[in-house]
Amino acid sequence: MVRLINLKALLLFFAIIACNVEKGQEQETPTEPEKTFVWNNANIYFLLTDRFNNGDPSNDQMYDRKADGALLRNFMGGDIKGVTQKIKDGYFESMGITAIWLTPIWEQIHGFTDEGTGKTYSYHGYWARDWTAVDPNFGTFEELKEMVDTAHANGIRILMDVVINHTGPVTDIDSQWPDSWVRTGPTCAFTNKETTINCTLVENLPDIYTGSNEPVELPEFLISKWKEEGRYEQEIAELDAFFSSTGHPRAPRFYIMKWIVDYVKELGIDGFRVDTAKHTEAEIWGELKVLAAAAFEDWKDANPDQKLDNSPFYMSGEVYNYSLYSGQQFDMGENQMVNFYANGFESLINFAFKGDANKPVEELFSFYSEVLNNGDLKGYSILNYISSHDDGEPFDKERQRVLEAGTKLLLTPGASQIYYGDETARPLVIEGTNGDANLRRFMNWDELSNNVERNGYNISDVQQHWSKLGKFRKNHIAVGAGVHEKIADAPYTFKRTFSGQGHNDKVVVAMDFDGTNVTVSVSGVFEDGTELTEYYTGQKLTVEGGQVAVNNAGPLVLLGKS
Repeated sequence: MVRLINLKALLLFFAIIACNVEKGQEQETPTEPEKTFVWNNANIYFLLTDRFNNGDPSNDQMYDRKADGALLRNFMGGDIKGVTQKIKDGYFESMGITAIWLTPIWEQIHGFTDEGTGKTYSYHGYWARDWTAVDPNFGTFEELKEMVDTAHANGIRILMDVVINHTGPVTDIDSQWPDSWVRTGPTCAFTNKETTINCTLVENLPDIYTGSNEPVELPEFLISKWKEEGRYEQEIAELDAFFSSTGHPRAPRFYIMKWIVDYVKELGIDGFRVDTAKHTEAEIWGELKVLAAAAFEDWKDANPDQKLDNSPFYMSGEVYNYSLYSGQQFDMGENQMVNFYANGFESLINFAFKGDANKPVEELFSFYSEVLNNGDLKGYSILNYISSHDDGEPFDKERQRVLEAGTKLLLTPGASQIYYGDETARPLVIEGTNGDANLRRFMNWDELSNNVERNGYNISDVQQHWSKLGKFRKNHIAVGAGVHEKIADAPYTFKRTFSGQGHNDKVVVAMDFDGTNVTVSVSGVFEDGTELTEYYTGQKLTVEGGQVAVNNAGPLVLLGKS
């Protein structure tokens, strides 16, 4: 069994670096080569808009919302402006982040509800009231545009979390959508397609009639709201134009699709993360993909100086309990199989990774590489994660294996999803908190800035470890999208090679070695005389005799061309 990096090695490494700096031997920072991007190698940062960074305290409580909810179930002040600040500060760039996925930003229900875990407001973004407006607790449309533009200017893509399956709950001040739009029962039993789709996920979460083609009228509350805001005529004109140009019936799902796709058309949103994908008829996601992809191409044509490249519109789906072991076919129950990849998705969230991360690294890496490069998922991708906003059993729930978590997540084939605070060991168990609120504490910026010590590690050291791996991944598409092959057992060494889409890339990684001086075999990967960058320390090294000698190494050796 291959051992992973250990805490002592990391602490020794940082001590060596500190000593060298004192002696004037500052390590060189790797230069940034011209980047190439493929979604299979994406390093995606997932954040709850309300829980990441407060850029504007004046919008913390809008619509007369109160701070009287159960613990961690109020709005806490995070907003779009706060995300923009962190982009400008270079935080995401320092982490090697290539895309930001943020929770829904449109207007939420104004009131609160109690699902059995205490009074809860719609801070998380999944309880939509008006898809056409940005919720003022999160910010304004202008601030959203600035965030997207700033991200693009820094080479970062934006994924919008989309919800078509349901509206927000009914509250004392939030009326139910019309009966022609939603069903209010039965509650889903999740035994087959019927009991997964034609039902409500939980009580008091009205389910959109996504499978209906029957025309419906706009809700009266929405008409009144738009008139009060002075945009009724504009919204109606846009709807008329949409239905006329597409030929779609005025069915509930097409209204919502139009409203969602408008963000792509106007802002250049790069992709969708689709919420509750298996609770909606699979073919509907294909309809959404066609509309969104066309809008994205229109935006790129209209904004040639702002587009990042010619990458097509991207969609990743939350098909709850899907894993790469399912391949392209997902069992909805009673052996009713659905291929979501054939219905608009390039990628699905891989719910198996949090468990697979307990496996030895060679077993993990080689299996994932085989499935993605030679198996049923060839040509598609998965999104790996160790923790998330609604997964009560993440990998390393107690944050005891934070270095191992970063190493495995960021070096495993497939795209990676960093949940905000994974890189700073943000606690996932909060005393007095019920349910998924445990997973949604505000980002621990204070702990990072103060370099708090916990469980035998310093927070800033953990963040630096994740950053080094992230930068390496960002610089080399072979890490996530390449073919894996073991080179040696001692020290454990592997290579990744990528060839396709007009790009060639290769890397070598070594771990499980004693001391800080190590010789790494790169024979058959890099020729003698090749200059390489060691991305963990920033050293420039030259291949001699099919090997690279690394002095003052960190706990990992990350080798690639600059």
